[in-house]
Amino acid sequence: MGSSPLVLEGQQIKLRLQAERLNSGSMVHVDWLRFTSLLRNSEPLATDFSWPKPERVSWLGVEKKLLSGTEFKRILENISDDDYSKHSQALQLALDVCECLGVGFTVAPEVKKGRDFYKFRWSIEREGSECGWVGFMSSSESPRQADQGKTIHCNLYGSACTFADFGWREKVADLIEASGSVVTRCDLALDFFDGFPGGLDVIVEQYRSGLCDVGGRRLKSSCVGDWLGGRSRSLYFGSKEAGKQTNCYEKGDQLFGEKANCPWLRVELRYGNKLRVLSSEMLRRPADFFAGASDWHSATLAVAQSGVCPESVPCSVRLPLETVKAEVVRNLRWVMETAAPSIAAAWDYLGQDFEGESQFLSVVTNKALPGRLKKFSPLELKAAFSSGFSRYFAGAALPAAA
Repeated sequence: MGSSPLVLEGQQIKLRLQAERLNSGSMVHVDWLRFTSLLRNSEPLATDFSWPKPERVSWLGVEKKLLSGTEFKRILENISDDDYSKHSQALQLALDVCECLGVGFTVAPEVKKGRDFYKFRWSIEREGSECGWVGFMSSSESPRQADQGKTIHCNLYGSACTFADFGWREKVADLIEASGSVVTRCDLALDFFDGFPGGLDVIVEQYRSGLCDVGGRRLKSSCVGDWLGGRSRSLYFGSKEAGKQTNCYEKGDQLFGEKANCPWLRVELRYGNKLRVLSSEMLRRPADFFAGASDWHSATLAVAQSGVCPESVPCSVRLPLETVKAEVVRNLRWVMETAAPSIAAAWDYLGQDFEGESQFLSVVTNKALPGRLKKFSPLELKAAFSSGFSRYFAGAALPAAA
């Protein structure tokens, strides 16, 4: 294939995806992720926060100076009191995401103009290029954007998902659940590095014969690329408006150029939350959710020889889909894996005498329910918590939240 920058970059991406597949055991790769959190559910910067280091880094042999910790901190100190919390919470989320992604991911040391109707963004970078961002504050005062102004939003591109450390998906899933965030987009990619049997033409025939139908209904389709020449082609079916669209395309042509004649074909399933509730479990079990999209997706994944438990993401009319069991499991996982050490420390140092026990009980009782649990009755919550704790103390893993 030669050694052009295009080819070298394509080879690097391919090797990284293959290594991830071996490490995770999953044939399906998460290629894009977006999630949103309410500002009130996000943590401001910790008082003992350690500002980014080092002051200088080398990217591709070119040394670039980062702002020092003092200079970085001064950015926030010059912001008005009304906006400080929004800037700092967004920055904390960006730093938390970088920690989940691993070595080489940093937050650019300046606030940039926002995107997607957010006024500002903190840019997440790798090797000097933006691979994601955290947006905050609405770009206008229109009523339609009033709710958006109460949120912060993380958008991770494919480059971040591809080059993140192994295990990043589970870490980000934990972060999403701990912050009460909502997944708004998740792309699931199945790669056939050596080509799909019969190529894209076979998938077109499968679509025409009805194998891609869902519920007996033919999905809308569109074709992009040089179909007469037979290169750089994409077949789309499904709908962004309904929150589920599949793109089957010749990935080898995209990464290496048409002359390389690389057979690599990708089937990319794009989920959105416009008419669906997207679970953070997608990050932990991407293959299951890929297979659950339709019989065709399940059969296509079987071609890649992967055993999965298909899980669908049904369409809704904006009604909550998650059951009390799923919400309680989510809450229990956070309590046992995140909050338990802090609760234990509070008991050790407060609960040793009558007065201390009273202080401890005042901390952990008579509190409002988390927002996600308020929609369930006390009897439903009692039964679900009892079942969940019984399983945990019996040594059984908590079931996955649907």
